[in-house]
Amino acid sequence: MENPPTHPLPYGRQHITDADVAAVVATLRADFLTQGPRVAEFEAQFAAYVGASHAVAVSNGTAALHLCALALGVQPGQRVITTPITFAASANCVRYCGGEVHFADIDPATGLLDLVKVRELLEAHPKGYFTGLIPVDFAGLAVNLEEARALADEFGLWIIEDACHAPGGYFVDKQGEKRFCGSGQLAELAIFSFHPVKHIATGEGGMITTNDEVLARHLRRLRTHGIEREATGLLRQDEGGWYMEMQELGYNYRISDILCALGSSQLARADEGLARRRQLAAQYDDAFATTPGVTVLAPGRLGHAYHLYVIQVANRRGLYEFLRTKNILAQVHYVPVHRMPYYEKLGWQAGDFPAAEAYYARCLSLPLYPTLTDAEQAYVVGCVREFLTQPAA
Repeated sequence: MENPPTHPLPYGRQHITDADVAAVVATLRADFLTQGPRVAEFEAQFAAYVGASHAVAVSNGTAALHLCALALGVQPGQRVITTPITFAASANCVRYCGGEVHFADIDPATGLLDLVKVRELLEAHPKGYFTGLIPVDFAGLAVNLEEARALADEFGLWIIEDACHAPGGYFVDKQGEKRFCGSGQLAELAIFSFHPVKHIATGEGGMITTNDEVLARHLRRLRTHGIEREATGLLRQDEGGWYMEMQELGYNYRISDILCALGSSQLARADEGLARRRQLAAQYDDAFATTPGVTVLAPGRLGHAYHLYVIQVANRRGLYEFLRTKNILAQVHYVPVHRMPYYEKLGWQAGDFPAAEAYYARCLSLPLYPTLTDAEQAYVVGCVREFLTQPAA
């Protein structure tokens, strides 16, 4: 690609088609804009897509995490383990409930929570000291939940799988079977996000999946102010068709029919988008395999959903700023959560998790989304190589 693009190349972006627009317009002209049939339709379709028994649609991925923590009974004083390399919401959901967040370091080869480090943390404390585990399918690479489940069962933990980056992603278990992210087979709950940069975009939106019917029903109540309307769930006698009960303190974390109509339309071509992401990732892998100074995070991993394509370079800031002069809006994922001022006030500090901090010092996410053209990708690769060949790089 000889000339720079006429438009910015972000690290991720939505793909809205005429079919998406038509789905939204049809809902705008229908009887329900919220709390209508499109919500249940999207939930059923998404549950089928990931292989879970139940799906509960909510207002965003952070709301999904908060509701999961509530449904699993996180309380002040309880301790939950997660990774420092994630968006802050993965940890914040525990804090919303008054719980304590503890971190374990990452595996430098994958960017994922290092389960060996998790075991070391668990073994350093009495059994029962920790309550739960929130692993993150970072960048789209699936956590080995078979190993995480065995660890959780040994130490009496529940699991919330943060699968925001990984719809369609999977790992292969010891029996050679694919275990899809969010299937509910190995985690009590899993969550997804439908932010515009994700695989499925609804503007804002989130989903919780589970195979536990009791948890699913509780989540639906919590997302609507803690209100129960079903006759079989009422605590008092039904007083009429209008009757409902607020049984606990819940939230308004509902999602609208408008957004769910868009979600259903996007979901219909999710596999197509995932295939293109994997194709682009493979092309990046090939290009950078022969580019000195670039390390690719977890290249060619089976089941990777590729929400992000992450490289590591010595002069990350220099490359970041250089690419912006070329209209390439690469991004950093993430500032380690324990280094956020809020968490430092809770006692975490630099040096606590060396692998996470070393990863952060070098990481950069390059443009990766289904509508990225081969020519645009070649331009990105060319610009990365141009920077790395400069004497100061």
